[in-house]
Amino acid sequence: MASPSTMTRSSADIATVDYTRPSPASAALARLVWRRRIAKASRWLHIYGSMGSLAIVLFFAVTGLTLNHQDWFANQSITTDRHGTVNSTWVHGTDPAAVDKLQVVEYLRASAGVRGALADFRIDDTQCDLDFKGPGYQAAVIIDRATGRFDVTESRMGFAAVINDLHKGRDTGDGWRVVIDVAAGLLVCISLTGLMLLYFVHKYRLAGVILAGTGALASYLVYVVWVP
Repeated sequence: MASPSTMTRSSADIATVDYTRPSPASAALARLVWRRRIAKASRWLHIYGSMGSLAIVLFFAVTGLTLNHQDWFANQSITTDRHGTVNSTWVHGTDPAAVDKLQVVEYLRASAGVRGALADFRIDDTQCDLDFKGPGYQAAVIIDRATGRFDVTESRMGFAAVINDLHKGRDTGDGWRVVIDVAAGLLVCISLTGLMLLYFVHKYRLAGVILAGTGALASYLVYVVWVP
């Protein structure tokens, strides 16, 4: 039979056991659960991010090719000249501030078929010079302030020029800039979630990392060796 002192020490030992600290097995199980959750979330983001951005990523891939070979589409540009007259009271007078810019621009759009965004409106003593620009499009207008007569030189550079300007975000407006930002964010998301998925695939992790590093190193070497 155990002595009272032994029973007292055993009770004290039991009383000091820390039941709040997880056992190694339960900690390992918790880590495994979190790894599976992260892998599942990464897979979901990667798949649906890829599908959601498929069209825009494909667009930027194709236009990257057309942009790099603009000489393939060099003969698509069409230039036309048009003439007409605006109300001389809109542009006449000695004060440049008195020129009715809104009326002039709206009239040119309606009567001369000018499109694109107004990029510049210059006024001097004898004439007004206007520039309209859009993707693959440019129109230059000269207006005689004394008579109101105008000359329009319009250039349409073709479909390839349109998609190339969309790729670069040139003369596309704020709305398309948002599209470019969203596309860039989706590409970053796809890339990062792809790396995270690779981390959880032990069989191909090392080979994938080596391949990714090789691609990055090859791009850098091309830049160092061949880019002037």
